Amino acid sequence: MRALLADLKTDLVDLHSHSTASDGILSPAQLVSRAKSLGVTLMALTDHDTVDGVAQAQCAGEHAGITVVAGIEFSTLWGRRPIHILGLNIQPTSALLQRAIGLRQTLRCERAERIARQLHQCGFHGALEGACGLAGRAAPGRPHFARWLVEAGHVVDSARAFKRYLGTGRVGDVQVEWPQLAETIDTIHAAGGCAVLAHPLKYRLTRTQLQRLISDFLRSGGDALELLCGRQNPAQTKELSALITAGARAVQLPVPPSSLGSDFHQPGQAWRELGCVHLPQGVEPVWNLWHTLHRGLQSHPLPV
Repeated sequence: MRALLADLKTDLVDLHSHSTASDGILSPAQLVSRAKSLGVTLMALTDHDTVDGVAQAQCAGEHAGITVVAGIEFSTLWGRRPIHILGLNIQPTSALLQRAIGLRQTLRCERAERIARQLHQCGFHGALEGACGLAGRAAPGRPHFARWLVEAGHVVDSARAFKRYLGTGRVGDVQVEWPQLAETIDTIHAAGGCAVLAHPLKYRLTRTQLQRLISDFLRSGGDALELLCGRQNPAQTKELSALITAGARAVQLPVPPSSLGSDFHQPGQAWRELGCVHLPQGVEPVWNLWHTLHRGLQSHPLPV
């Protein structure tokens, strides 16, 4: 099985993507269709704190000939810092997973109300209703508020919305008491999945802080790290790889496997397009950990 999985290094893989089940623009089925058109053969749907889109995505994958891995992107805390942990190859019906999702959905709704109140004080009325309308059945997040600010004519684009009102340190940057890192990893393991530290370079940590995060993640039972998240400078990838190695050695653990993904949310962002990144040569891929993936690959054989 290991040799079969290794063949995926030559195919397009994307293990980090979002749909309308959270803050993406495309439905799960549309997301899979786009992945198919771009040549992706293995993908994961990793919506924020929900698995609502997984069944639809996997059904679409069966018709398209793409293996769709059940995934989630959990909001969590490392100390007081919010970070994200991907759960890959999970069992969506896990009771513990569903309880963890329920808690986070409650926290997300409470945060949305607080963001709306903050925006109301800035003179932006109707933000909660607008964000909820854009979110549909999903819990509204900051990207939905950003889109509402654009559609209401308050800012020219979502980037400006985050820069002025929703980004770190801005009025809409509302802190949430997410569950802690170790608890989140345990939840993913209880659901039969692999815990992956998502986009380590996006937390704006110093090298020392990032190495400490990596060490704490691995010490807490984390399985892999997202070495590439969207297109990034090769020098950054090399630096992150070195920090992962140093972090593992600091806690006397083996260097973990690596994951990769686009963090796709919407079309028109070439740096986060589905299937836009590849693992470097010699890097052990996260799918080597997935003993249950073999059946999926047999039912969706790789192109020759």
